[in-house]
Amino acid sequence: MQRRDFIKSSALLAAGLALPALASCASTASRPARRPVAGSRLNVGLVGFGTIAHGTAPNFLADPRVQIVAVADPVSELPHYGYGGEHTGGRLKGKRVVEEYYAQQVKGGYTGCKVYEDFRDMFSREDLDAVVINTPDHWHCAVAVQAARHGFHIYGQKPLALTVGEGRRIADEVKAHGVVWQTGSQQRSSAYFRMASEFVRNGRLGRITGIKVGLPGGHTDWSKLAARKLPEKVPQELNYDLWLGPAPEHPYVPALLQLNWRHNYAFSGGMITDWGAHHLDIVQWALGMDGSDPVRIEVRNVTLPAATELYNTATHFDFDALYATGVRVNVSDKHPNGILFEGEAGRSLFVSRDKIETTPKELIRDKIKDGEIRLYESRLHERNFTDCIYNQTETITPIEVGHRSITVSHLANIAIRLGRSSLDWNPATEQFTGDDKANAMLHRPMRSHYAV
Repeated sequence: MQRRDFIKSSALLAAGLALPALASCASTASRPARRPVAGSRLNVGLVGFGTIAHGTAPNFLADPRVQIVAVADPVSELPHYGYGGEHTGGRLKGKRVVEEYYAQQVKGGYTGCKVYEDFRDMFSREDLDAVVINTPDHWHCAVAVQAARHGFHIYGQKPLALTVGEGRRIADEVKAHGVVWQTGSQQRSSAYFRMASEFVRNGRLGRITGIKVGLPGGHTDWSKLAARKLPEKVPQELNYDLWLGPAPEHPYVPALLQLNWRHNYAFSGGMITDWGAHHLDIVQWALGMDGSDPVRIEVRNVTLPAATELYNTATHFDFDALYATGVRVNVSDKHPNGILFEGEAGRSLFVSRDKIETTPKELIRDKIKDGEIRLYESRLHERNFTDCIYNQTETITPIEVGHRSITVSHLANIAIRLGRSSLDWNPATEQFTGDDKANAMLHRPMRSHYAV
């Protein structure tokens, strides 16, 4: 080993990283958070360009304060991304999207977006101010921790992490390095959900007697590849070992990639974390519980495939989350997609991405008045992130909020997977009471080559 390589490897170990032998990987020893000055552009790197990036990248591109300079993805380019398998994804696709947009702005050719197979190469080579994490859930923690140590501000897609323990690690690193964090729970930037939360906070429904949250059930075949569950040869466009990253070894099967990974516990938490990251986040907001969690999970009914199935997350579920205040939140795939807040004297409010309505109907006209509680207002989630980097202020969905909100879904999944009818939770210690097996599931080891 050359002396310079020995020094580099020693620095990686000192930083707590076990990385493959990539000559371009630099140490992630802590750097100060980047503080751009007014009038300068933010250099932004995209980590992953798949389904969600098609929705969020245009909002960053349209912000004149932002310059997307690089895209990293273990896929060069493959089809079957999107919520109907309608998109292509990968670093080359991301590069084209970025360069075609900027070419239109300058009325000429533009080739200023670099591509990387491994995000760690991008982190060490590019002069970045911020990164957007668009990876599958199992990569969120490793990418976020290394980005924070580089001093990059981070927009991290929901759900924040694969486990409660990973979420706490991300939160601690982000706070320690002083970087701005935005969780991609964009419903907080919706007028409907903010209005609903303000109605609850200001007592328009009286005392909350119950909350019903509707999440989708089943296993959706977004990629249209669900039938191909047998091992196949890895396509040359994919670095499959890098895609697996911290997750356990698993043979390559097309049914597992391009968003359908959400239905396997090695990579995600099913619909409970997918949509729970949105709706339960709003429940926390409306109840004023951003810094805490429920104290108990009770499972009423669940349909869970065999653990040996490729798609092994719950297909049907009905569980309650109980808060110390006495509020009970029922979460089920049988309810309409959205949130129903039930109050006193027959008053209620239902909110979804499409509508907000109250009972009685005229209650919706009772506007929030001066002197009443007004919640943080953001009209575009990505722009709020950029605003807060320049202003050095907290985003609408900062790290502790994102961590606490997704913890509710993780608690439910742990109870479901262990077959528990109930679990008691201590939000202060982030531990279950009297259940060692449940506490063991708060963490998951990472594969050694990709462990942080």
